[in-house]
Order: sequence, then structure tokens, then C-alpha cells
Amino acid sequence: MRTDVRQLRDFYASPLGLLAARRLEARVRARWPNVRGLRLAGVGYPVPALRPFLREAERVAALMPASQGAVRWPQSLANVALQVEEVDWPLPDAMLDRLVLLHALETADAQRAFLRECWRVLAPGGRLLAIVPNRSGLWALHDGIPFGQGRPYTGRQLRRLLRDHLFEPLATERALHVPPFTRRALVRGAASLEPLAARLLRRFGGVVMVEAEKTMVGVVPVRSRVRRRAPELGVLPQPAPGAASGSMPADGTHPLAGSNHRVIEIVD
Repeated sequence: MRTDVRQLRDFYASPLGLLAARRLEARVRARWPNVRGLRLAGVGYPVPALRPFLREAERVAALMPASQGAVRWPQSLANVALQVEEVDWPLPDAMLDRLVLLHALETADAQRAFLRECWRVLAPGGRLLAIVPNRSGLWALHDGIPFGQGRPYTGRQLRRLLRDHLFEPLATERALHVPPFTRRALVRGAASLEPLAARLLRRFGGVVMVEAEKTMVGVVPVRSRVRRRAPELGVLPQPAPGAASGSMPADGTHPLAGSNHRVIEIVD
């Protein structure tokens, strides 16, 4: 069962959530230092992971499942959030170069179909970054925060799952090594301890992060699809000269969707 988007938004506005967002943002940025000219999306509640790329990537989209709900994001730029079903996203095949899963895989109701949809929208050789609660970490034991929801994984379990769905793992790391303190004073102190905790407690980070590449090994061509077809997609709009990356046209269409798809509102 997915966490409600209001809870996710409120968590990342709290001191502990801000700490988590900064650490995740830094780790994702270090993993993908340059995404210029690439099309990038995140699924679930990918706000912390996508923030560094808003003004850099050719296209950016935050795909938020309808069972979770969607919020407008970011506040300071044109909205790039799109409410979608868990599978059958309104994106063409092989469209994306990078895809981040945050608060997504561990709470997916149809995990196999969800990962197949991730595979479908990534271009050959595209990269996926799955961020899930670490089974060995303290954050997965705290059911009052989003990382305490859904199915936690070890690094080995997550790599096996991705291989089973035609993704080849490239690298594994862990983040959020300090305990998930809820008191403001403790959180301030924890922020300075994170680098030391990462060295001493490497295996016990709050999340496991696995970067994997889409592979074509074992793919068998088929004559027809059983997947429900999305409405016909139009030609992707090109950004206006000088427009911010990831911006949305004035008519309300989303930069990653065709002309028949519009952003679905959204919680204030």
C-alpha cells in the first residue's frame, strides 16, 4: 500500500525529511554528475532525487502514482509532476535515458508489471536507480516515516530482483546512516555525524541504492501486446528558446506527455 502524498510532502518538510532529502540529492548527483541532453524521470515521490537536474536535463518529469496522489512540483518553476497509473504510463517506448525509483518499488502493488513498465520506457542502455529501504537499517524499523513502509530489501535481494526483470546491476551503495531521530535538536547533530556514520556503519544505511542498466538479453519479439494501449501520443513539444529545462507549455500539456495528456490535479 502506497504512502499518501500528503504524508510524503510533510515528511520532506520536517527536519528529518530535509536531512534525508539533502543526503539523497547528494548521492544521486554523485551517481549521475552530468545529464545534459538526457531525458530523465522519477517514479513514486522522486522530488529529492530529481531536484539537481531540473535546469540541466533536456526533459524532467515526476511520475506520481494515482494510488498515492500527486502534488505540484516544483513551486518555483513550471510544474513537472504528472499523476499516472502504477503501470501503463503515457510515455512512448524507449523514451527515457535515466529513471529514478523513490518511494515506488517497495510499495508497488503489481511489482512485476511495474518493473516491466520501467523497462519499457527506458531506452536501450538506459540507467535505472532504485532507492529502497534497507532491511538491515534503522530507518526501515520506524513505521512513522515513509522509509518504514513497504518491503525493505538487502542489496543482494534488490540486485536479484532487477536482474530477473532485465536490468543489469552496475553499482550498489547505501545512504542515511544516522538514526532517524525525530527531535529537531538531535537531527541537527545527526547531520554532522552522517559522513562518519557512513564510514563506520556502511552496511546499515537507511536505504539501499542500486544503479542498473536496461539490457536486451533474453528479450523475445512478440507480434502483439497485451498491455492496454494509452491514447495516441503526439510529437513532444520542444522547449522555447531560453525556457527552463523541464518547463511545461502554456496550454497545460506535460513536457513528457503527448498532446492528449495533461497534468492531473493535485493537492495544494
